[in-house]
Amino acid sequence: MSVLVSALIGLGAIIGFIAFFFALGSIKLWVQSLVSSAPVSLISIILMPIRKINPSLIVNNYIVARKVGLAINVDMLETHYLAQGNVTRVVNALVEASKANIDLDFKKATAIDLAGRDILDAINTSVNPKVIDVPKAGTKPNIDAVAKDGIQLRVRARVTVRTYLPRLIGGATEETVIARVGEGIVSAIGSAESHKKVLENPDLISKTVLAKQLDAGTAFEILSIDIADVDVGENIGAKLQADQAEADKRVAQARAEERRAMAVAAEQEMRARVVENRAKVVEAEAEIPMAIADAFRKGNLGIMDYYNIRNIQADTQMREGLSPKKDEQT
Repeated sequence: MSVLVSALIGLGAIIGFIAFFFALGSIKLWVQSLVSSAPVSLISIILMPIRKINPSLIVNNYIVARKVGLAINVDMLETHYLAQGNVTRVVNALVEASKANIDLDFKKATAIDLAGRDILDAINTSVNPKVIDVPKAGTKPNIDAVAKDGIQLRVRARVTVRTYLPRLIGGATEETVIARVGEGIVSAIGSAESHKKVLENPDLISKTVLAKQLDAGTAFEILSIDIADVDVGENIGAKLQADQAEADKRVAQARAEERRAMAVAAEQEMRARVVENRAKVVEAEAEIPMAIADAFRKGNLGIMDYYNIRNIQADTQMREGLSPKKDEQT
């Protein structure tokens, strides 16, 4: 019996040592929270790993939040952690927002974080506006537009924006701002009567684009649009006119060729008709001897009439033979 009691006592000691070893980290966090004036229940810290929560992460962020004066409790941090949110970035974003007097509560911050947006970067951009290149770096070098006089202008702009937190959830991204500004630049240059006016006053583009409120429905607020560079490109109007003239020439040539082909076809058709008519004449002339013979048989034609016909034919052939000689003498 004494051996069994000793074994149980030893086993209990081992279990107690193991439990103390695992509880040592929790005790350390508990003491840290106490001395930081952000007390967290020791039982709550011990139970966090059982709920698959990182106690060190929760306690440290809770201490930071309490030091700044944020109205956050441990349960709120645990809930956001279990929702696969980034607790550290949310707390840091709330700290920066509090220091910058930006209206941002924990509920809105966690919603932005769970929506997939970088809440800390959004706060940084709200405090320190960033500059966006239009067109975006790595794409085409310029925005190409044509004024009413046909001259092409190549423009590069820089857009200063800051995050607009009320529209951060569901708002359009940076790519939308770039696309809208590019469209506004093309529209502003296209409505200019002359490219010279744009070169003289590049701010016409900025004023026209800003007046369109291109940041509507986006997660940003446009502060300014600055034209970084304006270059003169090709004479697109003259090029288009030359291309149109070349196209018109080709159309005219095609129509002339069509008319020529129709004339050739008509000529061939007329020649075919001439040959056909000559064949009919030859066929008709071939029937004359038969008609004369039939007239002899029926008694409608005498021998003297026949000789007269032959004389007329001979006289006609003689005249036809003499007619070229008359033309040559003439």
